Amino acid sequence: MKTARQTAFEVLNKIERDKSYSNLTLDSFLYSANLSGADSAFVSALVYGVLERSISLDYCLSRHLKQPLKKLKPQVLTALRLGTYQLLFMDKIPVSAAVNESVTLVKKNGCAFASGLTNAVLRAVSKEGLVLPSDTDKIGYYSVKYSFPEALVKLWIESYGEENAVGIMSCCAGRPPLTVRVNTLRISRDELIDRLEKDGITATQSTVENALNLEKCGGIERLSGFEDGLFHVQDAASQLCTKALEAKPGDSVLDICSAPGGKAFTCAQYMENKGKILACDIHSHRLALIKEGAIRLGIDSIDVLRNDASVFNPDMPLFDKVLCDVPCSGLGIVRRKPEIRHKPLDEVASLPELQYQILSNAARYLKKGGRLVYSTCALNPAENVKVCERFINENKDFILKDISDITDNVYTNNGMITLMPHNNSTDGFFIAAFERS
Repeated sequence: MKTARQTAFEVLNKIERDKSYSNLTLDSFLYSANLSGADSAFVSALVYGVLERSISLDYCLSRHLKQPLKKLKPQVLTALRLGTYQLLFMDKIPVSAAVNESVTLVKKNGCAFASGLTNAVLRAVSKEGLVLPSDTDKIGYYSVKYSFPEALVKLWIESYGEENAVGIMSCCAGRPPLTVRVNTLRISRDELIDRLEKDGITATQSTVENALNLEKCGGIERLSGFEDGLFHVQDAASQLCTKALEAKPGDSVLDICSAPGGKAFTCAQYMENKGKILACDIHSHRLALIKEGAIRLGIDSIDVLRNDASVFNPDMPLFDKVLCDVPCSGLGIVRRKPEIRHKPLDEVASLPELQYQILSNAARYLKKGGRLVYSTCALNPAENVKVCERFINENKDFILKDISDITDNVYTNNGMITLMPHNNSTDGFFIAAFERS
């Protein structure tokens, strides 16, 4: 059977090689690894820790290497990062274990030639400890301290101010809470808290009504409350987005980029399962997820349709409410998918045009007097405020609504809101609401 460190080593190599999502890759490996609960938790801590701290780790490693990091074989670099993370950020791991197990990794994975290097470098790292560059260069200093690329540090400081930028980055280390939405069609919040306590799970009220944070629950699917459709997983920011739609019983609602369906499920609960919700996605297999979720939650007001949100569909009827949660860079969910921070910003530069196209199409499906909500899980004004300002300038029959009072401590811009993890205990999220006059 593979050790926990070998499993973490393989997960990290696959994420780096295939540019795959950390959560999906890790879940796949843990499912097949047959590890104990403690070892699975250790693997998760190593994988997410190395991904979150890779810039900090590489800075400290580079001080003890003669050649650039990019000259190392990927397997050797992964082993060095694993060892360095244990030495600098895991107090309970003995130095000898962190060093010796990393040497074992390079030996067992075709890189025995680097065993001496691995041993020497990690012992030097252990002796020197965590080192940061001078804070005379704030961008470089924050980049290493919080392990974010300099371009992203600069973007956040310029967009939200230094204090908010530091707050965002400081909240992105460690695992965020697992937040669920109470299925109010079947159970009340307090009843669900009691039910979860019987399963040994502590549930506390989040910042949004009927949103609960769960602690140390392990695999969510094993809980009887999940099987019985008493809740679904959804961050509080996403729940606020649905609240901003103001859907009520009897409304017709279009969720134009719906999969995997969390917002549609919450919307159905606000509507008391009365009315109709059309949940759309371009991929059939993702529509299947929405169908399965609706059945589990006992929701029969949701229909699904395979539809390309970027192309206007003349056969689509008009709706009372339209929810437009567009594809985005994901820069607001870095704490859940730490590898996103390393995505070059020029790779997402084309997103605002696609987002504007989807928003413009979504608007054409809205009845007069209806409400349109635009949202992203991105902390990037180019994908958020600028898209909405362009929309208002080019669509004079739409009015921007002020939703700044929807929750506390939001970053606002003309009534549009940005949620930040350090202010709102949520994912980074942007929400704007429009009304068709």
